Amino acid sequence: MAEIWTMGEVLVEIMRPEIDQNFYDPAEFLGPYPSGAPAIFIDTAARLGHSTGIISKVGPDDFGRCIIDRLRSHDVNCDLIGVDDELATAVAFNTNFSDGGRQFIYHLSPVIKTKAPSAIPGGAPKYFHLMGTAVSYDENFTKEVLKTVDLFLKNGAKLSLDPNIRPEMLRSRAASAVLKPIIDNCSVLFPGEEELQIIAQEQDLDLAVKKMFENEKLEILALKRGSRGCTVYSRDEAPFDFGVYKISPVDPTGAGDSFDAGFICSLLEGKPLLECAKVASAAAALNTSAFGPMEGNISIETVRDMIQSNPTTN
Repeated sequence: MAEIWTMGEVLVEIMRPEIDQNFYDPAEFLGPYPSGAPAIFIDTAARLGHSTGIISKVGPDDFGRCIIDRLRSHDVNCDLIGVDDELATAVAFNTNFSDGGRQFIYHLSPVIKTKAPSAIPGGAPKYFHLMGTAVSYDENFTKEVLKTVDLFLKNGAKLSLDPNIRPEMLRSRAASAVLKPIIDNCSVLFPGEEELQIIAQEQDLDLAVKKMFENEKLEILALKRGSRGCTVYSRDEAPFDFGVYKISPVDPTGAGDSFDAGFICSLLEGKPLLECAKVASAAAALNTSAFGPMEGNISIETVRDMIQSNPTTN
């Protein structure tokens, strides 16, 4: 039985190795790197010792084999990753900028042909985690995702969401409207500051948090604040801030996805919210320490060592 499932893009990422390189001018790319926000999340959760599964689709090519082999090497259940014989595996091109911004070009054809499963392999799961990208790119795929949400909720799973808003995917559609069916059923929410303002349609962050908790299903909101760490809100405890672990950053891609995984795994282990934040932040830091979306040295041991060697954060 997989405790944690996700659904959405599995892909390879082709990356500019230097900061402030645009896509227009000829320059070097590196890759392929196994990637996709749901794949990064579920791979991190597996490396942290939890049983996991993912629902997606790839093409019959080396890129597809690259990502599936990586996930299977960490014991992620890939039984619900289909193979489309007519389409190439999804690809994302990525470049980072010195102001913290990023730019992507996506080719997601096989992913959006993924269908909702008729049943969940192995029985009742604990969490079904989604990224906003899963309901942003294609309306037909969104319908399949929402069917899958219903299936997991009926089987007793809690729903968690990282809005992961990508303007390149939304193509002028309003993120708040696209994400509403997910947010309405969400128990754990992982927005960034701008994402929270967008989905709450409220610029004041305190008011935006309050608006989110008008949803009676929402239990926890972990607000990700980049280099300033996170603020964790819940119905049962006073909110608190937690900083970041000091590392030499190499590549921010996937850090937020690893944060989500560390937090959800810790909730499943019954850890207090402060410990959840510590594990999540450690996983994010380890992810950021390596070039490539899933290349960080994340494990139960490395997360523990990161926390023990950094008892406080800024």
